[in-house]
Amino acid sequence: MMLSLAVRNLLRNRRRSLATLLALGIGAASVLLFGGFIADIRLGMVTGYIRSAGHFQIQHKDFYLYGNGNPTGYGIAGYGRIAEAIQSDPKLKEAVRVVSPMLQFGGIAGNYDAGVSRTVIGLGYVSDDVSRMREWNEYALPSTAPPYMLQGAPDDAAVVGIGLARVLLLCKPLQVSNCPAPEVAVSGSEGPALPDDIAALAAGVSPVVDRAPVARIELLAGQARGAPNVVALNVVAAEDQGFKEFDEVTVRVQFEQAQNLVHGRADPQATALMVQLHRTADMGWVMERTRTLLAEVAPDAPLAVLDFGTLNPYYTQTMELFDTIFSFMFALIGSIVLFTVGNTMTAAVVERTAEIGTVRAVGLRQGGVRRMFLVEGFLLGCFGALFGVVVALVISGVINRIGLVWMPPASSTTLPITIRVWGESTMIIASTLGLVAVASLSAWLPAWRAARLSIVDALRHA
Repeated sequence: MMLSLAVRNLLRNRRRSLATLLALGIGAASVLLFGGFIADIRLGMVTGYIRSAGHFQIQHKDFYLYGNGNPTGYGIAGYGRIAEAIQSDPKLKEAVRVVSPMLQFGGIAGNYDAGVSRTVIGLGYVSDDVSRMREWNEYALPSTAPPYMLQGAPDDAAVVGIGLARVLLLCKPLQVSNCPAPEVAVSGSEGPALPDDIAALAAGVSPVVDRAPVARIELLAGQARGAPNVVALNVVAAEDQGFKEFDEVTVRVQFEQAQNLVHGRADPQATALMVQLHRTADMGWVMERTRTLLAEVAPDAPLAVLDFGTLNPYYTQTMELFDTIFSFMFALIGSIVLFTVGNTMTAAVVERTAEIGTVRAVGLRQGGVRRMFLVEGFLLGCFGALFGVVVALVISGVINRIGLVWMPPASSTTLPITIRVWGESTMIIASTLGLVAVASLSAWLPAWRAARLSIVDALRHA
């Protein structure tokens, strides 16, 4: 009875009700579209991190804080036994997709034919594992990661960051764009191709296979015992690392090559074990099970299990920033809805003052009058939010088919601009309920004033 009466009252002034519904719908659509854009950024960043380094990593407990200064000093001995235990565990083997070691080390990369060198961060990966990790796409993103150029490449192959390729003057052989020739002359460019001390070290390196190399560098690194070691590498590609700071220092090599360079004939170690799962939702219990397993398999090893969010604080900071912006935007739109619905209901109370006096005179109590206007505000919020959801779905569908692209944070590949409204049920329900609550709240003050009207004064208003 109250609902049908509220609907008829709203239809009495269609123009004002329609204007209010449009304001509510536009507000709801704006919130949902921005929330869908944030959802796409979040999933894009999560996918990028998981493809490159897994859902979580097993490291020495101090490597995260101090490892960059001396990565080889925080190695994991017996990493193969730990990886095998995770992959064979009855509770984990169905959830775990890839378990792969990586070795990080510091060194100096030089293109001595051009007389240039710089300090770098070396990363050794198992190529087949990295290629499989890059195929992970739980959220069905429309763009896939580029192929891993070291898969199937020889042991002496390497991939460098685009910035490092510029610094080492490898732009031409690697076909790097936006790489103007430096105006400052490079000292020693006409000198010997390789310094004598490094040449002596390189003399013990196996000869390079006779083929047409794309580019060539020498990589010098200190072994775990402190002695230097050098290896000659053929650079097969330059790959964007996402951040300029990383792009100018990154050298990726085969895992075995990194082991020989850093540990030589000593027992091999890894600085981390990367673990990638089939489903991100399983990460919590898998990490807990992994910690329990580590206590059994390697009780004396000081190991820690860190998720991708902890390892990449930029992700957490970015999401907190967007959540703050979203909350601020919702507060602004909620304020607009509050005043819009409040003005609409106030105008309705003024127009129906005599009617309020009449229904009060025939016995309707103050609570009944309040409920009548509150139900009208509630219906305005429901219809406006529903209209906003439909508008947001239509607009997001159009945007998703236009083909616009952008470069997301911490990504080296462009992605289509996607507004993820469909499927984000939590966001839709929360935004809808929030706007309905704001609309209902904005009707409360006019409803309270209507209920407080004197019957005699209300009838005299006619």
